[in-house]
Amino acid sequence: MAHEALKAIAKQSLLLKSFPEHHIDTLLSHAIWRKYDRGETIFLQEEKAQAIHVVLSGWVKLFRMSPTGAEAVVSVFTRGESFGEAVALRNVPYPVSAEAVSACEIMHIPSPVLLSLMREDPEIGVSILAATFTHLHSLVAQLEQLKAQTGAQRVAEFLLTLCEAEMGDCVVELPYDKMLIAGRLGMKPESLSRAFSRLKPFGVKIDRTHALLSDIQVLRDYAESDPSEK
Repeated sequence: MAHEALKAIAKQSLLLKSFPEHHIDTLLSHAIWRKYDRGETIFLQEEKAQAIHVVLSGWVKLFRMSPTGAEAVVSVFTRGESFGEAVALRNVPYPVSAEAVSACEIMHIPSPVLLSLMREDPEIGVSILAATFTHLHSLVAQLEQLKAQTGAQRVAEFLLTLCEAEMGDCVVELPYDKMLIAGRLGMKPESLSRAFSRLKPFGVKIDRTHALLSDIQVLRDYAESDPSEK
């Protein structure tokens, strides 16, 4: 992707879109622009955080490794989303690792540059807080889903987030492999397969890397229904 196009995406990211224009130009002039192949490590758990990261294309997963070697997917980010703000500004180690789950392009903003601008203009801190709050809200929503929804309902809600339409039918591309989708939703791969099967009566058909939804509203009603009433 052309550099000017990448800069345009960066300017519209959650992190930067509310920054004053002259501060954005300063950040972009100091940013590091990198391409990653699928499976490539971006940073490792316990590595010292020295930058904030903005995804310009592709998908990135954050995950933790347990002492037994099991992987727990914490979050997945795509175009226009940022991560690593809180730890980079505190100059502490990353609590998670980051890996490209598809070919992707990422802008890295060195934390000293951002800290310097925050001292110059404290209003920049509001944008940082907004991005951090969005991450917190996402984690709370994930916790709510794990506690209050069945596995099939979590899958239904995940598919709905990929829909561009509000009503009618829709075909969505599954953004990453089914094992990662399962990890992202707190499920085992075999549980994900069963969940897809349970969604067939609600108009969901999986065709390799795509999901065909015959009626978005029917699927939404199912995702929002009370599991205890089934």
